[in-house]
Amino acid sequence: MKKSVFLGAATVATLAAGAAMAGTADDVKARGKLNCGVTTGLAGFAAPDANGEWKGFDVSMCRAVAAAVLGDPNAVEFVPTTGKTRFTALASGEIDLLARNTTWTFSRDVDLKFEFIGVNYYDGQGFMVPKELGVSSAKELDGATVCIQTGTTTELNLADFFRTNNISYEPVPIETNAEAQQQYLAGACDVYTTDASGLAATRASFEDPSAHILLPEIISKEPLGPLVRHGDNEWGDVARWTLNALISAEELGVTSANINDIASSTDNPEIKRLLGTEGTLGEMLGLDAEWAQRAIAAGGNYGEIFAKNIGEDTPIGLARGLNAQWTDGGLLYSPPFR
Repeated sequence: MKKSVFLGAATVATLAAGAAMAGTADDVKARGKLNCGVTTGLAGFAAPDANGEWKGFDVSMCRAVAAAVLGDPNAVEFVPTTGKTRFTALASGEIDLLARNTTWTFSRDVDLKFEFIGVNYYDGQGFMVPKELGVSSAKELDGATVCIQTGTTTELNLADFFRTNNISYEPVPIETNAEAQQQYLAGACDVYTTDASGLAATRASFEDPSAHILLPEIISKEPLGPLVRHGDNEWGDVARWTLNALISAEELGVTSANINDIASSTDNPEIKRLLGTEGTLGEMLGLDAEWAQRAIAAGGNYGEIFAKNIGEDTPIGLARGLNAQWTDGGLLYSPPFR
């Protein structure tokens, strides 16, 4: 779910350069709606519920940005994208922000002319197999058939891993996570490989999740994060600092439940700057003073968003791990609000 690296690089870069000149922040304000690219459906991260309402960890990023810029977390048009279509959608201006399990890589940043505004989930590529296969390590997968999404960095990581371990595999190409799930459960492949978080989300949707195991190997670094187009600096700042606001809010103890009380009573200078009761940070972004308050209130701080959508008390069941705050031994760390 991370991925397309080489597909149409020159075309994508050209589109991105042209679309960025328009000034996305002004476009979003004039339109009164944020066009946000998400997956075609991954439980816990981005998927429509029974009523057609999009929910999930990545969806919350879209809603936070909409709340900050437009004052309404529901002023979002969700645009489902695949590994192949997501970059063209962003480069062409069809979407304003891409928030869908996308790995920050050199070529995407430099060659495809995109700007990653931060990391909202530190991940790595893993493997899922049926328990009945009797496999306990990815190194035992010699000759296996592997379901893998096309146009993704997962393909490159997989080839590297099997070559390094001198074993072979047969790829079963698929387009979307839904197709992968269908093929895997039908026995068309022995293994499904993608981001470990995506595997956990997929397994949670199975009728009997306990019949499938995630192998211990994590074979890559997959820093996942939202992205915008190169050259769209003002809009990039808005998206970047919205994400940072969610991260800082958790570190500073600001939640969706206590934000109003804290805004009116705190003596902490950084919280005051974050929430706009002191200083002019909102003005610097081209927004009003309470932009971050609205972003945090929309779905909660980073920790609330994680716990509600993909945390250990959800069917996805992900531990914070690397995605814990730096004060708790994780990698989450926001630059200061000053």
